[in-house]
Amino acid sequence: MAADESPSARGAAPSRAAAAISRAFTPRRPAGAVPTGPVPPEGVALRSRPATGARRPAAPRGGNRPAPAPRPPRGAGVRRTHERLRRAWDRPLTAYYLILGSTLLITVLGLVMVYSASMIKALELAKPATYFFRKQFLAAVIGAALMLLAARMPVKLHRATAYPLLMGTVFLMVLVQVPGIGKSVNGNQNWIYLGGPFQLQPSEFGKLALILWGADLLARKQDKRLLTQWKHMLVPLVPVTFMLLGLIMLGGDMGTAIILTAILFGLLWLVGAPTRLFAGVLSVAGLLVFLLIRTSPNRMSRLSCMGVSEPGPDGSCWQAVHGIYALASGGWFGSGLGASVEKWGQLPEPHTDFIFAITGEELGLAGTLSVLALFAALGYAGIRVAGRTEDPFVRYAAGGVTTWITAQAVINIGAVLGLLPIAGVPLPLFSYGGSALLPTMFAAGLLIAFAREDPAARAALAMRRPGVRWKTMRRRVTKRPSGER
Repeated sequence: MAADESPSARGAAPSRAAAAISRAFTPRRPAGAVPTGPVPPEGVALRSRPATGARRPAAPRGGNRPAPAPRPPRGAGVRRTHERLRRAWDRPLTAYYLILGSTLLITVLGLVMVYSASMIKALELAKPATYFFRKQFLAAVIGAALMLLAARMPVKLHRATAYPLLMGTVFLMVLVQVPGIGKSVNGNQNWIYLGGPFQLQPSEFGKLALILWGADLLARKQDKRLLTQWKHMLVPLVPVTFMLLGLIMLGGDMGTAIILTAILFGLLWLVGAPTRLFAGVLSVAGLLVFLLIRTSPNRMSRLSCMGVSEPGPDGSCWQAVHGIYALASGGWFGSGLGASVEKWGQLPEPHTDFIFAITGEELGLAGTLSVLALFAALGYAGIRVAGRTEDPFVRYAAGGVTTWITAQAVINIGAVLGLLPIAGVPLPLFSYGGSALLPTMFAAGLLIAFAREDPAARAALAMRRPGVRWKTMRRRVTKRPSGER
């Protein structure tokens, strides 16, 4: 430091530096502005803070203010969900997936219930507990192969097999009545012994044969415009059906005869038979049924057991009453799988005609409603296939199969509930019996084949093939220069 510098000069230099720093960090006010707060002393730098009494600028009023977002109308979410479900329900592959899924689910659930309901019966016959289940499982495997075969067969091939199938079924039904070949089961001679534990009931295949043959016959007559005359509607469809009914009734199988009659009426309704013709055929069939029931004490006793709550002094309504007991003891969710009480010798035929009662006892109301929902889905899908096709053969065959499965399920479940007389028909795809399972699964494959024949469904299935998807992706990819990575 120089000798001529005085102490006052040394003190003034730091004060000027502090003043410069304060001016640099203090915000400038425009000219003429009046300070609103206290002025900091010179040489002290403070952070600028808003005045405590200052107000925020008010939001502009009127048109410049943003309008609030409009609220969705009440019920818009429900309508949106309903619209999405409707679009999903109207997709081309809905019927295809409904038929395939419901058929497989009913069959798998039926296998479980056959095993649960037949264990005690098998032990009573000195057989292994899985005796009936193994036979049903083998029939289900063969039936799955038949369903896959039917689903892959073209419509023309199905029409070509109609006449051979009908003639083969009639031949087997005639053999049933030959002594030494036909076998009687529970008073009905409708079986052919195949050797070992295997038997065959040809009348079950008669349902499928009548549907295919009748659909082909009516489709050819429609192509020639002959269905406007009543004689072409009835001949030879009604005589051939009555021939099958006669062969079945010779063995005493009233339940299968009712199903064949229902198929006949379904075909006549699909072909557009006039009301007087339909009523005439129905009257004749009703008269025959009345005579058959009136002349058989066994059938009369079954008719008298509708809606009863006591077995009776002679036990003639034992099966019907214990079926109601099984359903009543199930409750909401059942007693548990395998925990049925009625299958321990109380309920006759727990794994065949009355398997629905065991299902209600072990799985409860939830299980029975699930079975009903699956059959309803299968019936709806069949009606949808029949209603959306332009091919008359597909319409008649799909309607006949839907009538067959739906009518048989209604008759079986109605008998278990006590609303209909016990007809002795199994629950389709669910009850024990390979002779009933094989043609039913083939018929389900028939519906799948018809659902695949729809043009929109065929296009949707083609787009889901891996090869088509790979080609589509290759067309969308642009070719890059060789130097890019």
